Amino acid sequence: MRPKQQQNDGPFGESHVAVIGGGSIGVAFAVVFAKAGIEVKLVEPSEVRRSKLPAEVNSKLQLLLAHDLLDTPIAEIENLVSIHSEPTTAVPGAVLVQECAPENVELKQTLFREIASLTDVETVLASSSSFMPSSTSAEDSDALDRTLVAHPGNPPFAIPIIELVPNPKTRSAVVSRSSALYRSAGLSPVLVKEEVEGFIFNRIQGAVLREAYSLVRDGIASVDDVDAVVREGLGRRWSFMGPFETVDLNTRGGIAAHAEKMGPAYHRMGMERGDQSEWTPDLVEKVELQRRELLSLDKWEERVAWRDENLLQQAKRATLRTISGESLGEVESSEDQGARG
Repeated sequence: MRPKQQQNDGPFGESHVAVIGGGSIGVAFAVVFAKAGIEVKLVEPSEVRRSKLPAEVNSKLQLLLAHDLLDTPIAEIENLVSIHSEPTTAVPGAVLVQECAPENVELKQTLFREIASLTDVETVLASSSSFMPSSTSAEDSDALDRTLVAHPGNPPFAIPIIELVPNPKTRSAVVSRSSALYRSAGLSPVLVKEEVEGFIFNRIQGAVLREAYSLVRDGIASVDDVDAVVREGLGRRWSFMGPFETVDLNTRGGIAAHAEKMGPAYHRMGMERGDQSEWTPDLVEKVELQRRELLSLDKWEERVAWRDENLLQQAKRATLRTISGESLGEVESSEDQGARG
């Protein structure tokens, strides 16, 4: 029974989340949900792996505490997480099942058939897959209408974005409910409107990586210099703005003016890599309309000042880190998170 002081009053109510898979992403999801006051039943078939899970959950919570990101004592959060060897003891009664198994089609299809048989028609079935659509992973489960991909940033306790990718049969009510569930857990869901490989996160990351590899292959830059351009340049802006807002604020007149002035050069660069896609007038107009809904041009100067303030704050923090002897390029991971997006 979950402690009363930990009760989640949002869409989870008195129910729980079942997380299938005790790897790094499964552990991270368990931390995300438990931190939000939601009971978690974490499933891991390997006895050796199961024995390590409590310590790993505690380690992540200690890390969050060290950064003042916990509002509840660690022991109370840990009490919300129970470890299970099989889905039959964890899945029934769950409001959400978060599948975090390896990227193996046969394994995922087997899991979804079992999970579907253990849940009712209101339970949301979500896959954490970085690339595999739920129309593939759950195609034989008889539960496609309540299944979708919910792909997190890695790790989700530090990166709040989560991509919701319904398949063609996913009910709209399931998408809406999923969004509410993840928001209740402190995540920031975005909707991917079609099942495209890599979704949004890895398609953007993939485009950057393709060009990065090409620049090294062609002898134009070293690996460290490519990383430096992102770390000390693009990444500083992208840490609080996306690519559209970045260029919208880079050019007086907004993104339409940017496309007019810079579009031909970007097209030529794309053609060098065999990409013939263009920023057509209709496309630019579509993007411009959406940007102006978010920021009218009469607020442009104010937003540019906001951007500059954020960049200067980053510059100040980077200077302090340099003075203290910590290099931005020498951050080590606490564990190998595996090959995830």
